[in-house]
Amino acid sequence: MPAINGTQLKERIGNLKSNIWFDGQKITGDILAHHAFKGVINSKARLYDFQVEVGNLPLMTYKSPTTGNRVGRSFHPPVKKEDLELRRLAAGEWAKLTGGMMGRTPDYMNTALMALGASAHVFEGENKLGRNVTNLYEKARENDLTFSHTYVTPQVNRTLAYFEDKEKPISARVVRETADGIFIKGARLLATQGGITDELMVLPAGGKFIEEDYVYAFSIPSSTENLKFVCRESFVYNESHFDHPLGSRFEEMDTIVIFNNTFVPWERVFLYKDLKAAMNLFNETNFNTFLVHQTLSRQITKSRLFLGTAQLITETIGIGEYQHVKEKISEMICGVEMMKGLLLSSEMQARENGSGLVVPDANPLTVASLMFPKLYPRFVEILQLLGASGTITIPTSNDFNSDIRSDLDLYLQGADTEAKERVRLFRLVWDMCSSAFAGRETIYERFFFGDPVRISVGLYNQYDKKPAVDLVKNLLKS
Repeated sequence: MPAINGTQLKERIGNLKSNIWFDGQKITGDILAHHAFKGVINSKARLYDFQVEVGNLPLMTYKSPTTGNRVGRSFHPPVKKEDLELRRLAAGEWAKLTGGMMGRTPDYMNTALMALGASAHVFEGENKLGRNVTNLYEKARENDLTFSHTYVTPQVNRTLAYFEDKEKPISARVVRETADGIFIKGARLLATQGGITDELMVLPAGGKFIEEDYVYAFSIPSSTENLKFVCRESFVYNESHFDHPLGSRFEEMDTIVIFNNTFVPWERVFLYKDLKAAMNLFNETNFNTFLVHQTLSRQITKSRLFLGTAQLITETIGIGEYQHVKEKISEMICGVEMMKGLLLSSEMQARENGSGLVVPDANPLTVASLMFPKLYPRFVEILQLLGASGTITIPTSNDFNSDIRSDLDLYLQGADTEAKERVRLFRLVWDMCSSAFAGRETIYERFFFGDPVRISVGLYNQYDKKPAVDLVKNLLKS
């Protein structure tokens, strides 16, 4: 089956019948019509329609090495620098369709699978599970499968002295092993789009969870028996794109994953009780490096969305002549250009790894992953400062279809803009910087790759500081 279109995606997700709990009730009806999921599923379907349009096929897809079918570009293992460029461009095209507001477009986990599949030898070990990850990658590539994932444990007690009771597991662990597979009990956090993807991938949690019972990695269908997804509150307040231009379309939903003695067949497991493989998983596969490369492509598009919105505010209410306004927008320009430079630098310095893949340089990508969580809240703040009271004075579409339309047309017009278009822009601003959807996005970007302090320490430890030190020493000697 070649790369799918949006209709095929929706049909597949509609047939899943995953065990999803929302607002105290199990969802039993059509997930495609549910107000909390309709928007994001339709937005994903648009991505798949885009990739199979004739003019987009050369960039968005490539020929499968096994079937010759056109398959998604994000599954393509880069073996030369030009392949990295194609991956970046394809990720950028999908990001444009969402404004970069969806962090878990399918190319994110496709990229993860590509990295894992190309480094199957890492998972061989005593259990010889390497072939399982290869099979998973090839199946996903040929069928355009979608994935949610989790590697975060419940936030019960973060003190160093805390360890869980084996008899009453909270963090998901292996509780039984048989000839046919393993049984998992406990919970994992933050599976974005949990229950509305074909598969759920579960990766090692790390941290204190290094006992053998916690060391595993697998992927199972989202509809697996004894697998439950518990949703947070939805930020889709209504389906109007005018009232909630982002939340109505790109609200991804985050879920708690509960395993209740969930059975995982051996053919689905690609890491088990192999601490060495678990420790080397991210480094040897270049898993994180490829993910940051994809993510940075999206975040640049998201940054441009903020820049463009800020500029539209200045034109709409006539504040572009003020120096402090220009200074703020210049700050956003600096952020966009810095992120672009880091992404291109990573590709220019790419090197081949032990699996034959050309890997972007991790240093500029790590810098980007540390800088964006600082840039993003500032972008949000700039929109709030530029929009000011206009960000709050935002009647709904129903107001513009009521008897008070003439009042709104008079009192809410812009410098050269009719009232409805001015309010349309400011409702976008609200959804970018002040709504519940916006708040979730800010937290999401702050911790996208985990604890910034831990990432900073990792950069310090891995960065080659010797050339800089030698420069100082040689200058002192001269």
